[in-house]
Amino acid sequence: MAYRFIDQYKEFFGLRWLLRHLDIYPNAYYNYRKNRKASYHRKKQEIFHQIKSIYYNNNRILGHRPMKIFLERKGVSLSKTTLHKYMNREMGLHAAIMRKKPSYVREVKEQIFPNLLKQKFQAEAPNLVWCTDFTYIRLANGKMRYNCTIIDLYDRSVISSLNSEHINTELAKAAIEKALVSEKPGKGLILHSDQGSQYTSQEFVDYCKKKGIRQSMSKAGCPYDNAPMERFYNTFKNELIYPNNFPTARSLDKAVSRYVYVWYNHIRPHSYNGCRTPFQARYK
Repeated sequence: MAYRFIDQYKEFFGLRWLLRHLDIYPNAYYNYRKNRKASYHRKKQEIFHQIKSIYYNNNRILGHRPMKIFLERKGVSLSKTTLHKYMNREMGLHAAIMRKKPSYVREVKEQIFPNLLKQKFQAEAPNLVWCTDFTYIRLANGKMRYNCTIIDLYDRSVISSLNSEHINTELAKAAIEKALVSEKPGKGLILHSDQGSQYTSQEFVDYCKKKGIRQSMSKAGCPYDNAPMERFYNTFKNELIYPNNFPTARSLDKAVSRYVYVWYNHIRPHSYNGCRTPFQARYK
């Protein structure tokens, strides 16, 4: 306690005066300062080691905000400012940079459904409202693959994600069929999508009616009407697709499955869930 008192008031009273009146030898005080500094640097290096371990074990994509959550899971508490300084300035570790989404060519639509969500992206329970969309993925050999993913608006969990060499109604139906088998929702489920031809085709419309699914669609050219899917694919591409090269369709399929069903649903904290994982939010 005496040493801390000296550190706090030495500028006001003077170091020599305090040491003399507290009957402390100068060498004892300086040894305390030396040991305290060594302890600080030792603890700091231990934190650096944990940061590096988390960063490189998670595909080198984490910024200081999700890193803070991962460290807290290990019992290490740092402010955002301190963690940002450690990672960006002192360690040179940076988050994945989000790329802009390219524009798409408009397609001919067959049946358009009203927007039932109107940008209200919440659900009171699981399996009441699902969102879906497509994106493209380029393999290392230049060939294109297409992904269709469905997320549950209750907790933002991925309930289905499939890849194919074709972006068509069959892929959309297969993704939904997979979700229906695993989740078994009740009648009246809302499926929200954009106005892509895969979702407006008569084949897909008839399929949804048969399954008791109510279709909802974004306004044409308005990505904000399906913002949860836009955000998911932005994260998906910047954390998985852009940092890696996939030589084969099989390697891509395995990586996507591992990313969505393990990393995204069970490990990665999500701001919508109060920094809990979708799994934690779903089974709280």
